[in-house]
Amino acid sequence: MIDIEKMLYDKVKSEMSNWDEDGIYAISFFVYSNEAYEFKNFTNVSTWAISYNTEADCEGAGPLDEERWNYAFWRQDEIGIIDIDEPNECTEALYKWYAEQGIENIGFEDTENMYDEEYNYIGKGPVGHYELIGIAANVAKKLQEEGFVINQFKKPIPIIIHGLECAWYDIEATQKANPNGEADTYINAMKEIGAI
Repeated sequence: MIDIEKMLYDKVKSEMSNWDEDGIYAISFFVYSNEAYEFKNFTNVSTWAISYNTEADCEGAGPLDEERWNYAFWRQDEIGIIDIDEPNECTEALYKWYAEQGIENIGFEDTENMYDEEYNYIGKGPVGHYELIGIAANVAKKLQEEGFVINQFKKPIPIIIHGLECAWYDIEATQKANPNGEADTYINAMKEIGAI
């Protein structure tokens, strides 16, 4: 059995250990699917990259300002964790883990059950996406709970789990990933700008 969470935790922690730039205020776990993404005969697969943003990057934006929290305004200098363009051992292991878990039809999205009666999105993304979001949340939560983030950056910093848009499961994962309220300001900002 593949311990995918430990493998991804080790990879993320190793990468984050090299971050020493001043003014880091938020960490991005960007989990994104795209119909153009293909891997191992699957299409519409999900990737995962990590990055961060600094106070200098957001040029003095206020605590609830969109420029501070919307990923579109960030530098997006990403490090691939699950990467289909340059697959690594983590990418290969994830697909073996999917198979071990009986997760089939990776990339398939049930378009008939994506929205409720009021046209609110209730889907979980393509098959494999919600599962990867859950893994990312568990990795982030462990980094927060063991004190790695606060020790590395000398202050509490939220780990934000997201795609290009703010889906309900991104908020759920971000709240789980930050068990001591590290992401409360981010959640409030998303409410303020109408993203949730």
